[in-house]
Parts: sequence; structure tokens; C-alpha cells
Amino acid sequence: MLVAGEAGVGKTVLVRRFTGDQRNVRVITGACDPLFTPHPLGPLLDIASAVGGELEQVVGGGRVPREVAIAVVDELRRGKPTILVIEDIHWADEATLDVVRLLGRRIDQVPALVLVTYRDDELARGHPLRVVLGDLQASEGIARLKLAPLSATAVAQLAEPYGINALELHHKTGGNPFFIAEVLAAGRTQIPDTIRDAVLARVARLSDGARALAEAVAVVPPQTELWLLEALAAHEMDRLEECMAMGILVPQADAVAFRHELARLATAESTMPDRTLSLHRAALAALTKPPSGELDVTRLAHHAEAAGDAEAVLRFAPAAAMRATSAGAHREAAAQYARALRFSRGVSERLKAELFESRAHACYLSGQFSPAIDAQQSALAAYRAINEQVKVGDSLRSLSRLLRYVGRASEALVVSKEAVAILEELPHGSELALAYANLSHLYVNAEDDGQARLWGVRGLELAKRIGDVESEVYSRTNLEVRDLVNRVPGTVDNLVQTLRLAQDNGLDEHAGRVFIALIWWAPRDKSYALADQYCETGLEYCTERGIDLWTHYFYAYKARREMDRGRWEEAVRNADLVLREPLSPVPRIVALAVIGLVRARRGDPGCWEPLNEAAALAESTGELQRLEPAAMARAEAAWLEGRNQAIVESTASALEIGLRCHSSWVVGEMVLWRQRAGQSEPMPTDVPEPYSVQVQGQWRRAAQVWTELGCAYEAAMALADSNDDEAQREALATFQELGARPAAAIVARRLRERGVRDLPRGPRASTLQNQSKLTSREVEILTLVAEGLGNADIAVRLFLSKKTVDHHVSAILRKLGVKTRTQAAAQIK
Repeated sequence: MLVAGEAGVGKTVLVRRFTGDQRNVRVITGACDPLFTPHPLGPLLDIASAVGGELEQVVGGGRVPREVAIAVVDELRRGKPTILVIEDIHWADEATLDVVRLLGRRIDQVPALVLVTYRDDELARGHPLRVVLGDLQASEGIARLKLAPLSATAVAQLAEPYGINALELHHKTGGNPFFIAEVLAAGRTQIPDTIRDAVLARVARLSDGARALAEAVAVVPPQTELWLLEALAAHEMDRLEECMAMGILVPQADAVAFRHELARLATAESTMPDRTLSLHRAALAALTKPPSGELDVTRLAHHAEAAGDAEAVLRFAPAAAMRATSAGAHREAAAQYARALRFSRGVSERLKAELFESRAHACYLSGQFSPAIDAQQSALAAYRAINEQVKVGDSLRSLSRLLRYVGRASEALVVSKEAVAILEELPHGSELALAYANLSHLYVNAEDDGQARLWGVRGLELAKRIGDVESEVYSRTNLEVRDLVNRVPGTVDNLVQTLRLAQDNGLDEHAGRVFIALIWWAPRDKSYALADQYCETGLEYCTERGIDLWTHYFYAYKARREMDRGRWEEAVRNADLVLREPLSPVPRIVALAVIGLVRARRGDPGCWEPLNEAAALAESTGELQRLEPAAMARAEAAWLEGRNQAIVESTASALEIGLRCHSSWVVGEMVLWRQRAGQSEPMPTDVPEPYSVQVQGQWRRAAQVWTELGCAYEAAMALADSNDDEAQREALATFQELGARPAAAIVARRLRERGVRDLPRGPRASTLQNQSKLTSREVEILTLVAEGLGNADIAVRLFLSKKTVDHHVSAILRKLGVKTRTQAAAQIK
């Protein structure tokens, strides 16, 4: 159960009341902390500590999210039914989010209720939790509960004993229960304008000693152990009872905490800066000598920064980053390296270079390419300053890789060649082998078979000679990708062997790349049956290791696959998971093309915004893997609108490069669209069967091939190209079944022009699949309404205008026979 609502709306109160009323069940709770850089697996540490045993060993041992998720599932299978609570997951680290995602996929296997709370008003468009929520949406056993603020009537009932103007109180608080409680507890008739002022009104009633104690607790989120509080405020410990009696602090296990994070923040913000600095210094000193257990380097790094202690930051932040990396929390690792770099003034150029290099790699693994490029360029400059040529060459290789991912292919090639030139002048080692492999990779993406093989073989030979497994795996992957694209027999077996080699040697990033190789090229020749064997396994492998970049490739692949198979709602859902968090342009182009083309096929508004963005991202790269999805989608969208010249323009670049690279599937696809636009250019003889037989007039055979490949829409397009009335009727029926209104209208018009009558109108299948006759778009918007999104947010998410969304929401309310969005959302099962 995903429990959402704004800060102070009562999520924690509701969950605690619910769990407190249960009997004969076990309740285990963990909470995410509001540190600037959260603990890896923070709430799981709480849960493991409460449970003990094997789970504590796994979580405390720095295992990857998959192993932690398995251990949680095993624990939930033991003993009596369990309620597992994870609070404030909007603050969660990357590894925790991965565990929750994996747990959601297995929730039907355990006798447990998992309650996850989060603030939906703090989820920016790129927030990582959005992707997790979208992924969980398709899982069985997942429900959502959106908590609404209190009504004016409820506020009036609460305010009646206090003599406060209930209408003003409702207006100023927006019905927020926490704000209302603070106003009423302050015992004043004057209603403050903010939650902060309401909290401080209550704090102001404390004695000086009690207020000092509350300030000490405020600087140590999310709770303060009693031994630590004594170190911070030894002389005020006798005021603890007063703070609790006033409702400022609440007891925890061997600790105390504020009743709500909003109260802690208000208190912390009102504390004088010199007092805050002193408290952070005291916390730092105390936490370096805990009474038991290991040093909490994440917490220490937080207080070191707040205390302005550069030496401590440089000691603890890199250690916290390495701990985050071991848990697959690469975003948190990148943030810790950034923290260290903020305090790196005066350190050696070598140390600074290493910090920049480590940050660049962590950003790369989490798909943060702009900061990754900045950090890698800074590392390169530092290595040049100390004239470490091997590191200069290796930094250039890493920079080239990053430039490639953001579509700056020509720059990447220049930088890659510079890296090779520098490293070839030095003793040959793993850096040169990786540089050869990187150069090969660039040519793989450019589909230059000769150069890809030349540099791939050089990399492989050197890797074997020096015994470097990483560059061997990298080079083998490049060579085998070219074999896969060229359909060389036995290539899949070779890739699987390379995958095992990478996994056996802990090369997670390269193993993820092999998984991508096994699925990424399938849409080109529709070889989905083979690729699907590795899709879910690869997605889970990369998810549990926090390699966000690769997970986006999997979702983009799934989006294209589902679109080709006619499952358009599922295609849009997977594409949306890519677009929610902008990472690499490559999967983003595919996702944009899918969303734009699905809209065009369904006749929905707003198809050209994503299609134009996809084309802009692909335009200058010269890579078919980027150009083909955008060109194909734009050509079809133009055809549906009857704009033949636009088809010719959309396909020109992809066709030119496809011919140069001998990419027969892309060439066949582009030429066919151009022929539909009236171009007279011939179809090359070496294109695959569905294209070659269609231009020969064998449209029935073409439709059969497309059907065998699982592509019903393409089969209908082949039939629609014929002059046979019966074939066109079949095409019309398929288009109507898929909900492809524009294509159905085109075929129906052709038939009527030839005198065919009594054509079926065919209501959209997606409309008939729900009782209320909601369209596919309306179902999609209703789902987002149920997530608590406003119309403006929905418009941004779906690339629509707000006015269009307003019309859709009005239609949904009318069809469902309800008056409010809340009532409509309640009908989502």
C-alpha cells in the first residue's frame, strides 16, 4: 500500500493508528532520514536491527539490493503475518528504492502488508521515486491511498473548543492537520501564516533549558540517541520531560525525536547560526567515538560539512561514497564525492583528480551525464597539471565515453583517438586496451563494421596478452554486437559466455552492457522472441546494482517492443518510465518516438512535440540507433496526416546512413515509407522479406511475415497497401481493433471511394474494455489523477496542453457519474 500525501497531512499518524489496532501480527518499521545525502539502505538498517538474525547480517554486510530484497522476503515468510512499514521514502537512497521495487515484484509471495509512505508534493519530475512508482504500477498486489487535507467542516469541529475563527484557520492551513494541531496547541487566538510560525509558537512556551535541548535534537536528524544528546546538551538533560510533556519531542528506542520533520526543520531554522555550528561540531566529535559499533561515516560526513570541518569532510565523505557504491547507491556516492570536492581547497592535485574521477564515474553509473562530464574534464585538467600521462590518456578515454552517451559523437571520436595516441607512446597496459575497446565501441555505434572490428581485435589481443579481464570483456562485447547485427550464427552463445565472464569477475557495468546488447537491436528486425529471454533478467540485474543508465535502455526496449506488438498502453507506460528522469538521449529518443507514434496512431493530440524532440536529439549524431526510431515515427505520423513531402524529409538522413552502413532493415523501412509518399526510388535487392515482397505486390505474403513476427499493425499496413477490397477490409478490422483511428479512417475512405459500403464503424477496443467507456487516453489520465497529480502536472507528464487535460478530466467525471477527482480516483482498482 503506497500512502501518499503532503507533509503534515497525517500519513504517519494514520499508519501508527492502523498498526496499533492490529493483533496477532508483527509490526516492523523503518524510516528514511532527511540528511542531504541519505544513508544507503537507511530504513532497511532500522528494520534489520529490529529483526536481527540473517537479515541483519545481510543488510549490515553491505550486500546489493537484490540480496537485501531476498533476505526481506525470506524474513517475511517466517512466523506470523507481518506489517512492514517504510516511512518517508521520498528521502530514500537509490539502493533502498531498488529494494522496494524488487520487493513489490515479490509481494504476492509473502503473508505481509507493506506500508510505504511518501510526500507526493515533493516529487519533482526527475525524482527517482517517480520511476519506482511507475514500475510498481503494473505489479500485482499494489494499491494506493492518497490522503487529502481536512475539510472545512472537520476544521470547524476541531477549532470549536478554542474560540478560533474556523474559516480563517481552514484558509490559512489549507486543511493540513499538522499545521492545525500546532496552531491550536499554541493556545493563541491569532493564527500564524506559516507552519514554521505555528511550531515556534509552541516552542516559545518552553523554558530556556528545554528550548536548548530541543535545538540540540533538531540538528541530528532523524532522531537523537540519548548518549549523543547527553554529549550535545548535558546540562539540559533534566528538561527532557518538559519537552515531551509539551508535545515537542517524542520517545524512540533509546532515543528521542521531534513529532514531525516539519517541527524539527522549523526549530533548526530558528536556531542561531553560532549555536547550530557549535552543536554540529559537538555531534561530529561525539560520533567519532560511539559507545558501540562501527563509525557511521554517512552521518559523520553530514555533520562534518555542517561544522565546516574540511579535514573531517575529506576523511568521511569519500568513505561514505565507497559505502554507498558497495550498496549500489551511485547517486548518493556521487553526492558524497561532490561534498568532498567542496572542501578540497588546498589538497594535492592528485587527490583532487581522484575525487573528480570518482565522482564522474558515480554520476555516469547513475545517468547524471552533465555533472559526469564536468567532473571528468576537471579530473583531466588535474592530471595534466601534474603531467601523469597514463591518467591523462585514461581520463580522455572516460571523457570520450561520456560524450558518446550524450550524442556528441564527433567530439567523442576525436577525444578517443587522442587517448589512444597518448597511451600508445607509453608502456602498453590496461588503459590502452580499454582505449582500443572504447574506440571500437564508437565505431560499433556508428555501424562502421570494419573500424569496429579493427580496434576491437586490437583491444582483445592486448587484453589477453596482459591478462586484463575488463578490457577483454569490453572488446568481446563490441565484436559480438557487430556479429549480432550481422546475424552471424552462434553469436548469442558467445555473448552469453562474455556475460558470464563479466559477472564472474564482478564487472557489473560491463555485464549490464552485454544484457543491453542481447535486447537492444531486436526492434530493428523484430527478433523479440530471442531478446525477451534476457530482458527481465537483465533489467533486474541492473536495477539491483543501481545502474540507472542501463535500466532506461531496458524500459525503452520494452516500450518499442510493446508498441510493435500492438500493446500501446503498456508501450506508453514503459516509455514514460524513461522520460520521467532524463538520462541518456539514446533511450530517451526511443521513448519519445514511441509516445509520439502511439498518439499519432490513436489520433490523440500532441504527437509532434515528442517526435520533434526525438528528431532534434538524433539529428547530429549520425547513429542509426538514434536516427531510425525518430525517422520511422515521424514518417508514419506524416503519412497519417497525408503529408508526403514530410515523409521524404523525415527519412532522408536515416536512409543515407543506412545505405552506407549496409543496414538492410533500416533501408527497407525507409524506402517503403518513401514509396508510400510517391517516391519512385527502387527497393534494394538485399532488403529483408517483408519489405521486398511488399514492393513486388505480394502484400499477402508481407502481411503473413509481419504477423509471424507479432506485428499486427504492420501486417494491416501491408494489407492496406493493396488494391484488394477484402484485404483492405481485413486491414480496417485490425486498425479498429487496435484503436488506430487515423489509419482506419484512411482505409475506410479508400474503400468508399471504390464504392464499398456497409463498413463497420468499430468502436475502439480500449474503450470497450472498461465499463465506463473511457478511452485509452482517459484511463491514462485517470491513473495519474489517482496518483494525486494536478492537471498542469499531468499535462507536463503526457506532453499535452493543460486545456486538453482539463477537457479529458471533465469527460472522465461525466462518464463515471461523479463530481470530484477524489471520487473518480477511488474507482481505480
